[in-house]
Amino acid sequence: MNTYALIVLVALLGEFALSVVSSLLNIQAMSPNVPDEFRSVYDDETYGRSQQYTRSRTRFGLVQEAVSLVTLLLFWQLGGFGWLDGLCRVAGLGPVPTGLLFIAALVVGLTVLGLPFRIFSTFVIEERFGFNRTTIGTFVLDRVKGLVLGAVLGGALLALVLFFFEWAGPLAWIWCWGAATTFMLTAQFVAPTWIMPLFNTFSPLESGDLKDALLDYARSAKFPLDGVFVIDGSRRSAKANAFFTGFGSRKRIALFDTLIEKQTTPELVAIVAHEVGHYKRRHILKNLVIGLAHTGALFWLLSLFLDRQGLFDAFGVPEPSVHAGLVFFGLLFTPIELVLSIVVNRFSRRYEFEADAFAADTTGTGESLITALKTLSADNLSNLTPHPLQVFLHHSHPPVLQRITALRGLDR
Repeated sequence: MNTYALIVLVALLGEFALSVVSSLLNIQAMSPNVPDEFRSVYDDETYGRSQQYTRSRTRFGLVQEAVSLVTLLLFWQLGGFGWLDGLCRVAGLGPVPTGLLFIAALVVGLTVLGLPFRIFSTFVIEERFGFNRTTIGTFVLDRVKGLVLGAVLGGALLALVLFFFEWAGPLAWIWCWGAATTFMLTAQFVAPTWIMPLFNTFSPLESGDLKDALLDYARSAKFPLDGVFVIDGSRRSAKANAFFTGFGSRKRIALFDTLIEKQTTPELVAIVAHEVGHYKRRHILKNLVIGLAHTGALFWLLSLFLDRQGLFDAFGVPEPSVHAGLVFFGLLFTPIELVLSIVVNRFSRRYEFEADAFAADTTGTGESLITALKTLSADNLSNLTPHPLQVFLHHSHPPVLQRITALRGLDR
């Protein structure tokens, strides 16, 4: 076992061990009593179900991680990467088609491996706790659409990356970065109009008290709110959500129909104000810049490892190639990627506090957002007392109790 293989093995096992520890601590940290702040929305039965839901999702997640890890290690140690690489080269299709075939085979394998877990998650766990509304037809159609989009869009970008690294020389990583940047920026404008509607129906918010209240708020916040849509989230889940997407004339605020059913008009205004806060505080733009910088750094680092024979030897592939190098570098980069995700999540949690503060400031009070957060937590059976390590490692949003405490501080 060479140095590269040792680094990857230690990284994979270490990440799994860290996930196990944080998950177990998260379960142990669940308080047996409903926090005082939530007694108005959580009765003992609802609170008990929220803890059962957290335990079920946690155990399921650990089993899925364990199966994925064991499968990867077995495929690796049994020479699977070398076998697959040789099989793809037999056709003699050239570097780019061979690379596409190699990575497509791995993606199909991962999809097949993950399918039973998706089915169990949707039709057993989510069903048991009353969330699932997905039909078998919708489930199958979603998977097919996702695979087709991934093949068309992801395949096109991957083909460019393979092409540039094969023929663009030392500056290939810059060309790849440019292609990825163009793809990411285009997606910001295309996704809200062409891609998202493939999975959900976006309907303009109908005239009425809610729309009037939202337009009044938008005028007071000096935000051109001409793109509020209702998304048919109830087709798949009883859970509620809201999000902001796109730029320029393509920007949209989407409210799940389940959210509108369960929240009052002041609460919905506060939720929209929170989403507007993300835009006004430039969180979307900042995240995009961070993502672009991250992508550029990845391509540069990748360019440094594509000619390292030791990396390919570690996975039993005798002949170096761009397509295999992409996969092996991704595994080698595991510990650094974990650190980067922690940093990104920390920024994301800070952005949530800033958006909450913006909503409280522009609506005149944080109380409506507080009641909205409480209702959302109860309806989604959220874990109210996550362990700090779990939050540190995985949460893009702060614990709801911390958000409420911060909002109450603003109203003083």
